[in-house]
Amino acid sequence: MMSQAERIDALIAHVPVMPVVVIDDAAHAIPMAEALLAGGINAIEITLRTDAALDAVKKIADEKPDMVVGTGTVLSERDLMSSIDAGAKFAVSPGLTTLLATAAGQHMDQCPLLPGVATASEAMRAEEAGFERLKFFPAEPAGGAPYLSGLAGPLQRVKFCPTGGIKPDTVAKYRALKNVFCVGGSWLAPKDKMAAGDWAAIEALAREAAAG
Repeated sequence: MMSQAERIDALIAHVPVMPVVVIDDAAHAIPMAEALLAGGINAIEITLRTDAALDAVKKIADEKPDMVVGTGTVLSERDLMSSIDAGAKFAVSPGLTTLLATAAGQHMDQCPLLPGVATASEAMRAEEAGFERLKFFPAEPAGGAPYLSGLAGPLQRVKFCPTGGIKPDTVAKYRALKNVFCVGGSWLAPKDKMAAGDWAAIEALAREAAAG
């Protein structure tokens, strides 16, 4: 059976910057996905922070198979199962509890979990539980690229997707680190651009990130 790291790598390690999206209207899901795909980004994390999130995930999973859609802000087994039911290919959590780790292990083949950590101890515990691909969150408040670089020596099997407070002008610092496999960014599909239906702007942001 494939490991968590192998599954996550196959799904999103090829994406230089992954949009982390809070979506208020599920009707925006398809045009947003089309804009991101046109810009060269084919993976997206939709956070479970709004009532529209799971509907948006389902629409993308059903209608845009070229987009690897996952869920974020997964806090429980219930969130994980809802994500699987909606068609999510992966799930992302801000942290890791024993119950969530157990549920994730049981459903690894359907929807691998990328759990969040902010310290070396949390990363070590996640690795003990079988997770070698981790979300570093919140990246900037937790110490940024210098802190993450410092973890590379002692935690050599673990790689991170930093998310939280990263901007277009700081993303390159993270992407240059040997223990970073992907970067998560909320600026690629901003709420104001979605609300205005400015899909061309989102495509341009995606193209810039993909070329970065």
